Amino acid sequence: MISVGPGPQDVTWRKFGASALFVCLLAGAADARQSSVAASAKAAVEYRIGAGDMLHLFVWKEPDLSHEITVRFDGKVTVPLLGDVEAAGRTPQELGDDIARGLGRYLAAPQVTLSVVQANSARFYVLGLVGHPGEFPLTRRITVLQALAIAGGFKEYARTDGIVIIRQDGDAEVVLTFNYKHVEGGKDLTQDMPVRPGDTILVP
Repeated sequence: MISVGPGPQDVTWRKFGASALFVCLLAGAADARQSSVAASAKAAVEYRIGAGDMLHLFVWKEPDLSHEITVRFDGKVTVPLLGDVEAAGRTPQELGDDIARGLGRYLAAPQVTLSVVQANSARFYVLGLVGHPGEFPLTRRITVLQALAIAGGFKEYARTDGIVIIRQDGDAEVVLTFNYKHVEGGKDLTQDMPVRPGDTILVP
């Protein structure tokens, strides 16, 4: 009996198909991983409203309701028709959606946009052996390395490999480490994370 198997051309195409499938799977996994990282980074730097912030409330086709509002020290804002609304600790999107739901009792499908005009509550602190220790406004996205530069860099004898970042995470206090020597040498750039409001950077 003669057994007929796949010819050389069939084997080649099968190998090619398997390789192509493997490459597609790798690409899909990479895309998924990048999307996950991007989403995590976005969530990490999402701004939370605080007392003293100045906000701009815009309601489409309702000029009497559109104006600038300041978050009071009790964390609330006063909105026409709604009265006092809790603002502190929420993102602009969350507060805007809440106001839209409230105005829905008086308007047909209100379109609300809420933005931060001045982030007066956002502060970070750099203490220890730096040129200008103190409190600094967090008006834009900055990293730990940039924050240290804003604070005037290091003083002599500063332990640049033992920097710590004290961060409030909900009700818990988290201590993160930052080794300037590793970041400077390109060994671990992931340590150069974005600074969050309320962070305290301590340089021993």
